[in-house]
Amino acid sequence: MKPNKSDELVFLPLGGSGEIGMNLNAYGYGPPDHRQWVILDIGVTFGDASTPGVDVIMPDPAYLESERDNLLGIVLTHAHEDHIGAIGHLWRRLRAPVYCTPFTAFLVREKLREHDLLDEVDLRVLPMRASFELGPFHFRFVTLTHSIPEPNGVVITTPLGVVMHTGDWKIDPDPVVGDQTDAAALIEIGKNGVLAMVCDSTNALVEGSAGSEADVQTELIKLIGELKGKVAVACFASNVARLTSVIEAARQAGRQVCLAGRSMKRITAAAQTVGLLSNTGMFVSEDEAQMLPDENILYLCTGSQGEPRAALAKIAQGNNPTVKLRKGDTVVFSSRVIPGNELPIKDVQNRLVERGVNVITERDRPIHVSGHPCKDELRQMYQWVRPKIAIPVHGESRHLAEHAAIAKELQIEETVIPRNGDMIRLAPGLAELIDEAPHGRLHLDGNQLVPADDEALRERRKIAVVGHITVTVAINDRGALLSGPAICMRGLPDFDDKTEGEAIEALEEAADDAFQALKPKQKANIELVEETLERSVRRAAERIWGKRPLVDAMVLTV
Repeated sequence: MKPNKSDELVFLPLGGSGEIGMNLNAYGYGPPDHRQWVILDIGVTFGDASTPGVDVIMPDPAYLESERDNLLGIVLTHAHEDHIGAIGHLWRRLRAPVYCTPFTAFLVREKLREHDLLDEVDLRVLPMRASFELGPFHFRFVTLTHSIPEPNGVVITTPLGVVMHTGDWKIDPDPVVGDQTDAAALIEIGKNGVLAMVCDSTNALVEGSAGSEADVQTELIKLIGELKGKVAVACFASNVARLTSVIEAARQAGRQVCLAGRSMKRITAAAQTVGLLSNTGMFVSEDEAQMLPDENILYLCTGSQGEPRAALAKIAQGNNPTVKLRKGDTVVFSSRVIPGNELPIKDVQNRLVERGVNVITERDRPIHVSGHPCKDELRQMYQWVRPKIAIPVHGESRHLAEHAAIAKELQIEETVIPRNGDMIRLAPGLAELIDEAPHGRLHLDGNQLVPADDEALRERRKIAVVGHITVTVAINDRGALLSGPAICMRGLPDFDDKTEGEAIEALEEAADDAFQALKPKQKANIELVEETLERSVRRAAERIWGKRPLVDAMVLTV
């Protein structure tokens, strides 16, 4: 297929550039007024203290939704939440076939089932190293290594050039589960010519290499063999290689394994289904685990990031009905601290220590390695693939800038650091920013998807900072005050020189003075009365407290 004179190949990230997580990348091919599109990955990130009431956040696909008639497919590189987590929430807006390998497909089906989409989505399950075509795009999966089974780099061949989209990866010489990185395929791709490489930047600030899962397994076997009492290991459930290592360490220490946490059970079921997990005959139920001697049980737990509803948090609080840890028992955190999770992790660890439980982390023993490439691995990937253009993604600004510096050090001809929404023309001509697509974030608020700047979310954030006051009055149709003003405060502190009752009385007095100052005709104007009461109470609260709370007035007419 030869390109037409007006054809362009463009790259458009809508999530995952300038941030870690929430990946959504798109490639477009064709003339500017009629491009065909494919999506690579469609993930989520998670809420924090700045998003009260919101647990899940995802990219806004509005631009691609407007191009839905030209959307050929959604290709998933691997099964981490930041790459597949939005599929159930956003598929109805996009309505394109989904392509992935078996382990990823198992977890995607669960998400589709949760959204009643299982019979509606065209889910096409492909083997590792598969090749397939979508319009002008030819796709080839290349086996890489990562901290989850079946991580795929994707080679995208178009009439205007080849793009290597790495997804998440590392170079692990002994990954425990799955095949090694297919270096031969990457070298072959590089020899044939690569226009651009869109590449993971997570560890671009870290010297050396990430390390091997086999080394972690060796250390876990040694460590767990030394421990007395009950043992619990917390790790990322998606890291099936780590689960395999923990199970092997338990076997060698004469312990049976009890899975604690829904994600742990879900991932092990997925791994068993596609033949990736052995020694599962060692699993016992939580009820059976209670009957075993302490020296013969190991709990494999969710909650390594301090998640409040995960198994480990409940164990630390003493709220787990079947798993009880006490003095002399040990919890092993075989995981890293994801930035932003420091406080909840410390809280869980402190609660465990207060119960007399020993806590061991990666700072104490070498029991974790990253799933992302450090500097030496990035250099190796560039030497294999030899792209003309380097496009760092999957990282915050510092990661992307350092990745770009490495590419320049290696004499890569062009480097483009994208931001979400940047439409970058890769060919023909030099790579350059040609447009900005609408982009943003959607927050899952309960079961509703709302924009990040939604008024309700803004108000909730404000209430979290400054509290809320309601002032209520009742008036007749002539504007005469029948009762009130009555004050209700939420989220305000005790005041230094006033009791709560005195503060409420002061606020009510301010509201009453403001109401009485209105002229008779003004008192019959409900909207004006509400604005006057809100303004007076807000000012009075600021005098007393030093902050301006959110104030709502209710005017009842009798």
